[in-house]
Amino acid sequence: MENKSTIRNAFKMKLKPGFEAEYKKRHDEIWPELQALLSETGIQDYSIFLDEETLILFAVQKISPNFDEKHLPNHPLVKKWWAFMADIMDTNPDNSPIAISLKEVFHLD
Repeated sequence: MENKSTIRNAFKMKLKPGFEAEYKKRHDEIWPELQALLSETGIQDYSIFLDEETLILFAVQKISPNFDEKHLPNHPLVKKWWAFMADIMDTNPDNSPIAISLKEVFHLD
């Protein structure tokens, strides 16, 4: 059963056409140091799904209550990952993915 102090977070991003396989490949080969950083900062049970018709990426993750949302965007490793992914996703000027938060309307344990 889920720890009730854990917060579910969901958001969507957009993949550029023709990069479906490359996006999966890059995540299959995610840098171990990035994976460790995400875990250390309180992100767990993180999944990203692709709607192949719209190229919308749907991400859902569990985050600890003490997660500092300002820490990761300023971390050099995260900035490096964003630069690595910028050619295949819709991004902001700083290379961060354009991510739109989603509102939870139903949950079943």
